[in-house]
Amino acid sequence: MDYKRLGERIREERLRLHLTQAQLAESVDISDTYMGAIERGERSLTLDTLVRLVNRLGVTVDYLLADSVSDSDSNIMEQFKQIMDQQPLERKQMAINVLRTIFAYFDTERA
Repeated sequence: MDYKRLGERIREERLRLHLTQAQLAESVDISDTYMGAIERGERSLTLDTLVRLVNRLGVTVDYLLADSVSDSDSNIMEQFKQIMDQQPLERKQMAINVLRTIFAYFDTERA
C-alpha cells in the first residue's frame, strides 16, 4: 500500500473542495493531527475512516487506491469516469474531442 500517494490524492481532493485539513477532519470525525499524518502518508487508516473520507470527498475508494490496484480496463475506465464526472458538460465534450484527436494521431502513426 502506497500511503504517501493515498495521502496525496486525499489532499488533492480536499483542496478541490476548498476544505482545510481541520474542516475535513471534523466532517469525518477524526483529529486534524491524524488528518495531517494521513495526507503526509505517515499513518494508515481504518476501512471505516477511508469510507467516511471517500463519502465526504465525493470520490470512490478505487480512485484513492489507484496506485495500489492493478491497472485493468475497468479500473482505467473508472478513473476516467471519476475525472469526467467532476467536469461541466462543455469540458466533457472538449475532452472527448481531444481524445478523438489523440487516437486519430496514433492511428496515423501506425500506418
